[in-house]
Amino acid sequence: MYEKASQEKLDFIQKGIKDYSSQRNYDFGPKSRENISNLSKYISHRIINEYDLIREILSEYNLQKVDKFIQEIFWRVYWKGWLEHRPQVWRDFVDSSPTYSEEDYKKAINGETGIECFDDWVKELKTENYLHNHTRMWFASIWIFTLNLPWELGARFFMKHLFDGDAASNTLSWRWVAGIQTQGKNYLARESNIRKFTNQRYMNTSLNENALPLENPKIYSLQEVRHLQTKQKYKNLVLFETNLNVDERYSFFKNYENIFMVLLDNKNRNIKLDEKVLNFKKTLQEAFANKISNSQIIDEDTFMSLNPQFDVLYPSIGENMDFLDREFKDVDKLHFIGLKEDIYCWQFSKKGFFNFKKNIPEVINYLLHENDLFN
Repeated sequence: MYEKASQEKLDFIQKGIKDYSSQRNYDFGPKSRENISNLSKYISHRIINEYDLIREILSEYNLQKVDKFIQEIFWRVYWKGWLEHRPQVWRDFVDSSPTYSEEDYKKAINGETGIECFDDWVKELKTENYLHNHTRMWFASIWIFTLNLPWELGARFFMKHLFDGDAASNTLSWRWVAGIQTQGKNYLARESNIRKFTNQRYMNTSLNENALPLENPKIYSLQEVRHLQTKQKYKNLVLFETNLNVDERYSFFKNYENIFMVLLDNKNRNIKLDEKVLNFKKTLQEAFANKISNSQIIDEDTFMSLNPQFDVLYPSIGENMDFLDREFKDVDKLHFIGLKEDIYCWQFSKKGFFNFKKNIPEVINYLLHENDLFN
């Protein structure tokens, strides 16, 4: 899996990235993805570390030539940092119980709405476990404003089926489309836009193109992110499937006597995942275990039998952190290790993306001079 990811990354950097800016918004269908990177399923599990990817790209290209792709990577970093400062947004999402039409919901998740493009995307999501980024925005807009279904159910549907499902990016992107992430500013899918960027595959799509943003009066107070360490404390390390990067980090992992990898099954998840998604995550962990000899995959019960004196590679706000919060009442006693790059970038994630964007030159300068994620 690591070799496959590395080859796909190399192919994109050498061939695809040059036309990314002009071609990235086009969805030519699941059999024609040459205009995008196809790396998100690796990045979301850090099989490919996003900071390493930025360094590698900028070692070959001037920033101005690859700015759009670099920004897309930073959107993921930004969303994660934003949620770290407002963890209650995630909690409210997974705890929500919105009212909805069961009949309309079943039609939507079965691809039986009569909206050709939407129904095709449902089938593609279930089959490929992926959707083009632009299509995800159209899909969410149609779900919320044309089908009148709760955004929370759509976000859960994505998390269930996406190989690259990420708590921060997924949740906050759905909120953004709905108009509650940036209050009063929603995203509306338009027939002309879909027609153009699917290369005329979908014509005369009837949509609600005049919907008002959803309202959510709740204001989330800004919190300081969890204090993370960057140095080893204990002899055992625990990590989850979202932190599987090994490139140039063998020495870090070799310092431990044991590395335990935990993959939550559905009974321990707020959002139940499709079996294909769970199997994909397991395959990634097995690939990690083949590279790091002192590592092993364990289930939740074995994990809970461990003496709670271990380092934890910080999993970020989401399912894995929820599990730790539930099972370790005094979670502050765990020794959380964070990536220095995450810690540095999240300080710019307190406001909107524009504020983060203006700090990208400073962030890039930091990344280019900071090569050791753990110190």
